Amino acid sequence: MALTIGTEVAAALDAGRPVVALESTLLAHGLPSGRNLALAHRLTAAVRAEGAVPATIAVLDGTPTIGLSPAQLDRVCAEGEALTKLTARDLGPAIAGGRSGATTVAATSVLAHRAGIGVFATGGLGGVHLPAPGDPTTWDVSADLGVLATTPVLVVCSGVKSVLDVAATLEVLEARSVPVLGYRTDDFPAFYLRSSGHPVPWRVDDPGVVAATVRAHREHSTSGVVLANPVAPEHEMDRALHDRLLAEGLDRVRESGTRGGGVTPVLLAHFHAASGGASVATNEALVLANATLAAQVAAALAA
Repeated sequence: MALTIGTEVAAALDAGRPVVALESTLLAHGLPSGRNLALAHRLTAAVRAEGAVPATIAVLDGTPTIGLSPAQLDRVCAEGEALTKLTARDLGPAIAGGRSGATTVAATSVLAHRAGIGVFATGGLGGVHLPAPGDPTTWDVSADLGVLATTPVLVVCSGVKSVLDVAATLEVLEARSVPVLGYRTDDFPAFYLRSSGHPVPWRVDDPGVVAATVRAHREHSTSGVVLANPVAPEHEMDRALHDRLLAEGLDRVRESGTRGGGVTPVLLAHFHAASGGASVATNEALVLANATLAAQVAAALAA
């Protein structure tokens, strides 16, 4: 697979300096126009502030691009650009067809590893979706989990969204031998909320300890590592508001008959529309914190 690696990113990799991968799906599909570009620049600034080099990743005109230029960031964030959402399975068809797309956690992890980048910051990890109303089982499991099982990248995230089945997600990560670390917390976070009610297997309190853990893990395994970093208390969504929006969203799912992969987009769209901007503000705060932490760990790994 041919890659285009930005000059600054390539120089940092050649010199062994810290680099942090950033996804593009959040920018192209997760935030309103204008706000997405502002966040893109804040994310790169947050990584640079910790001495690391940011590498936002996307597929542009069939070429996986590692480290988007300012003009390429503008393109990814432009309203009406309609970039395809690409997970790992979509990379081959998109590249062969000369298509452009924004990369999910799974696709970003694959491309980051291919480029030699071992640390990736995102908002939330994909997981096991809740069963559709009236159906006790689900086959809808995010490709993020499968890719993490085979790709040695550290993913810094704020857990998984509370609209997913958190317990089942943690079980799948355990079955795939993916370590889950809680950063300065004993509780696995639920994206908008600091705690999902489920414990993390391991707690770490310092970027240097995270780096040492990742190094040790890579000596014995080719799987990735999840570093779960809860949103700061001042940016956590009000739990009563969250629970109300989730209940309303589930009602919408039942009324519309939505099933499978369509369930979570319906729920998240309701959160964004009905929270008065609270869900977007929380999303931005946690991904910025994750970028900062990822850069700190990347620096410790490179030291």
